[in-house]
Amino acid sequence: MVPRRFPQNLFFALIIASAGVSIFAGHPVAQDNDVPGMIRVNQLGYLTDGPKRATVVHDGANPVNWRLVDANGAEVAAGDTLPMGRDRASTLNVHTIDFSSVSVEGAGYRLEVDNEESIAFTIADRLYGGLRTDAMSYFYPVRSGVAIDGKIAERYGRPAGHAGVLPNKGDTDVPCLGTRKARKILGQAISCDYRLDVSGGWYDAGDFGKYVVNGGIAVAQLMGAYERSLNVLKGQSATTGDGLLRIPEAGNGVPDILDEARWELDFLVSMRVPAGEPLAGMVHHKVHGEKWLPGPMLPDQDPEQRVLYPPSTAATLNLAAVAAQGARLFAPYDAKYSEGLLAVAKRAYAAAEAHPDMIAPYSDGQNGGGDYHDPEVSDEFYWAAAELYLTTGEDEWYERLKASPLWRERVLTSDGINWRETAGWARLQLASVSSKLPQQELDWIRGSVRAAADTFLAVQRGEGFGLMYRPQGGYGWGSNHSVIENMIVTAVAYDISGKPEYLKGVRESMDYILGRNAMGISYVTGYGTHYAHRQFALMFAHSVDPSFPEPPRGALAGGPNGQPADPVAEAKLRGCAPQACYIDEFGSYSTNEIAINWNAALSWIAAFLADTETGSATSN
Repeated sequence: MVPRRFPQNLFFALIIASAGVSIFAGHPVAQDNDVPGMIRVNQLGYLTDGPKRATVVHDGANPVNWRLVDANGAEVAAGDTLPMGRDRASTLNVHTIDFSSVSVEGAGYRLEVDNEESIAFTIADRLYGGLRTDAMSYFYPVRSGVAIDGKIAERYGRPAGHAGVLPNKGDTDVPCLGTRKARKILGQAISCDYRLDVSGGWYDAGDFGKYVVNGGIAVAQLMGAYERSLNVLKGQSATTGDGLLRIPEAGNGVPDILDEARWELDFLVSMRVPAGEPLAGMVHHKVHGEKWLPGPMLPDQDPEQRVLYPPSTAATLNLAAVAAQGARLFAPYDAKYSEGLLAVAKRAYAAAEAHPDMIAPYSDGQNGGGDYHDPEVSDEFYWAAAELYLTTGEDEWYERLKASPLWRERVLTSDGINWRETAGWARLQLASVSSKLPQQELDWIRGSVRAAADTFLAVQRGEGFGLMYRPQGGYGWGSNHSVIENMIVTAVAYDISGKPEYLKGVRESMDYILGRNAMGISYVTGYGTHYAHRQFALMFAHSVDPSFPEPPRGALAGGPNGQPADPVAEAKLRGCAPQACYIDEFGSYSTNEIAINWNAALSWIAAFLADTETGSATSN
């Protein structure tokens, strides 16, 4: 989700007092006010053939003894910790434990240091299949415009949101932002005397906004998980199956990921300016209410008027990119739909070329939705041209790619791929999807991916909690997403090279997401012993109103944010260490929101981890 501020009303003042996870200047207080143990582990567990490391928070400068015991208390392994000193990101003094030599499957393993035990964990050949299903099934409960079947998504059944049934004004007949407001934020009036049916798609994050640029990268990476398994494992993976997810379309003969992706693709197509209008073919940047909503609410109860925000070049190119990607993936299942998507992609690209400088601006932050301001669109042009080339193989798209200022530039950075920086995703697609690229060019592209992955591995070796993340500007909004995006880069490096160090690095970095971190918390709902479960989402508000459900199992929390920007975090996280600027409270949307792009990245990496477990075609 984009950084923004919700109105600081009585609702958010009240939830400041709720319980949660907090940490001050490197001294953590964990979930439900339990102090996290000194030994931080991957609370889901470790793969038998993967690295097995833990972090110990310990003030001593010398090695200390550790023991690994099984569920019966019998010693399995022992050794001395490796002191690493003060960890920059957490400000904690840490040691590491390496028990990678242990490969016997079992549950209930614990590490012991100084008479303290870690949380129990598992060692197993397979761990990530359930996370793959849960992370990808997250998208069904956040669908807009359709009733959610509680028999399919247990505990999440609800009426259709924004379907135009009172008090909801709906997305079925949405006007444009008023001319006066459009002039205020754009400096010019945008002709728009039409209304659009933009029902469908996914709710973006904690609120009910729908944003093309965030929906674009989210559906791209969800389809990317499917395409990666299709290409690397030749379809011999549950990731490409029909029946994998908890969705109504399961069993219809189409891979479930494509069924889910279609729900968002159709929404994105609906956001186009109609034929005959001056900006025909351009895509509206976003749709959301005119005002922020005050508290827990189901989407069918939203009383605010929904409005279309003006078209943007970035949104138009997002549609071009994902429609082109979808065209090649849907071709075996629905030729007509595939052809339609490709036509949409080409028209969108042409419209963006005709209007290359329509930039979505900053708003006043009080208008009911995030800004998603992106002043630079060369990366979106590069991404859209890449997907059109991968789908068509046509020379015109190859020439556009080579003409891009990003063709030979470094586009994979420590801050990770995101909705504003899409060139890195385009680079990964060019490196991994079969195409007619000249071998010399393909070699350079793949070399750039491996060079970035090598950098992330070097970073990982210096991090006390084993993650691939050391951002230039500190831990930012959605830092957990950035960690995973860097893991995706390294995973692609593994796919294109077969080098086991990349696979090992990805597996170890996942430890951070699942509990080996400064907070001692798993950031994925339902995974581990202590996990985030009070994330900000208007319709998953159980922590402040028990009549609402908790966030779905497999939902990723945004994570530490060194510049907390909500009343709860501002009140409780003063002086926090970078990796510790997190609190598992509903009101802390700047550290604890959920979002479709974050879960799409989690879906991709969970699928990769499941596909590379012992016995899979790509495991080493």
